[in-house]
Amino acid sequence: MATEVFPFLHHLRFFAVLFFLKGLYSFSVELELKTCVIRPWRPGDEESLVEHANNLNIWRNLRDRFPNPYTMEDAREWIRLAAEESPQSNFAIVVDGKAVGGIGLVLKDDISRCSAEIGYWLGEAFWGRGVMTEAVRALTNWAFDNFDLSRIYAGVLEWNPASMRVLEKAGYHFEGRLRKAVVKQNRVMDEFIYAIVRK
Repeated sequence: MATEVFPFLHHLRFFAVLFFLKGLYSFSVELELKTCVIRPWRPGDEESLVEHANNLNIWRNLRDRFPNPYTMEDAREWIRLAAEESPQSNFAIVVDGKAVGGIGLVLKDDISRCSAEIGYWLGEAFWGRGVMTEAVRALTNWAFDNFDLSRIYAGVLEWNPASMRVLEKAGYHFEGRLRKAVVKQNRVMDEFIYAIVRK
């Protein structure tokens, strides 16, 4: 009856629902953990990003699209791209107020839309402190809570057993070895696949 007398109320209701859904879709993420904080990349992270990302020991375990050397221009471009994501799926790993690493998801589509790939890196000064294991575990739980996923997986280069241990400690299981599947620094090598499924 009210919408017949005051038709604009129907439209107000419609826009209120849209606003509510938009708020749910564009939520801000900040996960406070014991060793670090996971939060969106933001302006002001550039200097710390370059300091920790510009490292051959990090680059050699990542895909070639991760720049090396890592410049201030690369940092500005990455932070711009991350800010434009929708839904947000790439985050900074923050220790003592500084962005010292990154973690994120590649959400798959089509018939693989129930899956996502997780990727991560951490400044070498923070290796061996349990930061990465806690971050992977936390982002995995967050992803299952916020996306309609049944499986999250990671591919690890054969020369990176430390990353395999991180995944195992975070609850991932070894699924298979893809023989001669990837190339890094002109070396063809195997890729190890680890995954975790929704319980």
